[in-house]
Amino acid sequence: MAKFINPFTDVGFKKIFGQEVSKDLLIDFLNDLLVDEKSITDITFLDKEVLPEYMGDRGVIYDIYCTTENGEQFIVEMQNRQQVNFRERALYYLSHAVSRQGEKGADWRFNLKAVYGVFFMNFRLENMPHKLRTDIVLSDRDTHEQFSDKLRFIFIELPSFTKEEAECVTDFDRWIYVLKNMETLNRMPFKARKSVFEKLEKIVDIASLSKEERVKYDESIKVYRDSLVTMEFAEQKGRAEGLAEGMAKGKAEGKAEGKAEERRIIAGQLKRMGMSFDAIREVTGLSDSEIDAL
Repeated sequence: MAKFINPFTDVGFKKIFGQEVSKDLLIDFLNDLLVDEKSITDITFLDKEVLPEYMGDRGVIYDIYCTTENGEQFIVEMQNRQQVNFRERALYYLSHAVSRQGEKGADWRFNLKAVYGVFFMNFRLENMPHKLRTDIVLSDRDTHEQFSDKLRFIFIELPSFTKEEAECVTDFDRWIYVLKNMETLNRMPFKARKSVFEKLEKIVDIASLSKEERVKYDESIKVYRDSLVTMEFAEQKGRAEGLAEGMAKGKAEGKAEGKAEERRIIAGQLKRMGMSFDAIREVTGLSDSEIDAL
C-alpha cells in the first residue's frame, strides 16, 4: 500500500499546492521554478471559478489560481492526458486573466500585472521538442528580445524527467523528482537539505488524512485510474485501427500490383504474336515504353 498520496489526482495535487495551510509549499516551488528571477514572499488564493463578464460568456475554472503580494497572477494546473487544443486552452485561460485586469474609467493606463501559467503535464506535448520544461514568452522573432513580460507559459513535461534521486542537483529537480515518484516512495528524500520537504512529508502522508479527506482521496484515485484505463484503451484502439488500415491498404496495393502484372503478361503474349503497339496499348493500357521493355 502506498505511503504518500498521488499528486496526479485532483485531491492530491490541491492538497499539496492549493491549501491555505500549505501555501508555503507553493511559494517554495514557484521560487525554485523562477530561481534568480523572482522571490515571492506571499500569495493569496483567488476564486478558481472566475465569473463570466457578461451573460452567455463561459466561466473559466483553474486547478489553482493565486496572486502574489505584487499583484502578479499564477494559474497552476495538473493535466494527466492530452486534450484537443490544449495549448489554445492555456492561451485562453491566461488571456482571460489578463483581460479581467482592465478597469473602467478614464484613469486606467493599461498598467497590467504579469500572468503566469504553470502546466504540469503527465504526457508529452505534441509537435514540440520533448524536454522537461518549455518556457514560452513574448519576444521578437528575429532578435529574440523580450517584447513584454506580462504573459508567460511554462509547460512541465513530466515523462521527460528521468533523473534518479542522486542526480537531482537543483531544488527544482528535487521538486520534480518528489512529485513524479511520490506514490512509490517509502520515505521523503531531501529533508536534510531543505526543510520544506519535511513539511511536505506530513501533508502527503496518507495516514494523516481525516476520514472525510480519505473518502475524497479514494474517489479521486478511482477517477485517475479510470482515466488511465480510458487512455490505454484509446491508444490500443488507435493502434489496432492503424494496423487494420495498413493491412487493408497493403491488400489493395497487392491487388493493384497483381492486375498490373497480368496486363504485362498479356501484352508480352500479344507482342510475341506480332500485334502492333497501338493494338496492345488499346487492349492493356500500357505505354509504348512499357510494351517495348517486355
